Amino acid sequence: MRKSTSILSLVLLVSLGLFGCQQRTDRVDSGGVMLSISDFDQLPVVVDASSTVLTNAGLVQIGQITVQNVVKNASADSSALMNVEIQSYEVTFTRADKGTRVPPPLVEYIFGTAPVNGNFVLDNGPVMRLDQFNTLPLRDLLDYGYDRETSSQVVRLTVGIRFFGRTLSGKAVESAPAYFTIDVVP
Repeated sequence: MRKSTSILSLVLLVSLGLFGCQQRTDRVDSGGVMLSISDFDQLPVVVDASSTVLTNAGLVQIGQITVQNVVKNASADSSALMNVEIQSYEVTFTRADKGTRVPPPLVEYIFGTAPVNGNFVLDNGPVMRLDQFNTLPLRDLLDYGYDRETSSQVVRLTVGIRFFGRTLSGKAVESAPAYFTIDVVP
């Protein structure tokens, strides 16, 4: 009987410790944070498909992207548990012209930290790779010099970028997408 009481006491003590830690984390991180893309520098405006594929292996980059880690409730306490470990970003494409075909999304896995109320800066982040140029409609520009769907020599794309991460306390965080437009020419 004494042995079972000791085991039960130990289980209760461990359970209280685990739940106490979780409550502490939730209390400190209760306001939460959000990621916000606050600045782009050196955006590609026109991309020459042939030149990019031949001389740069299809790599198109943004010079610099700044992502802010903003506390949702500015009057709440903040702590290092609200720092966000940036894990990846996703680039998506929609047509900004009359076409419907789009390149596949690009997902880049990265590592960095956006401190609470601070910034994470990504330098030379890829927004297009060879995969995007090897699919329609960009493949048409390389093979035929125009988009066979629209008969245009320009494919206008709206590019969307969003970042993903986790706070140190384990909560998933993502930014709203930020958009810009590029023209891809043969």
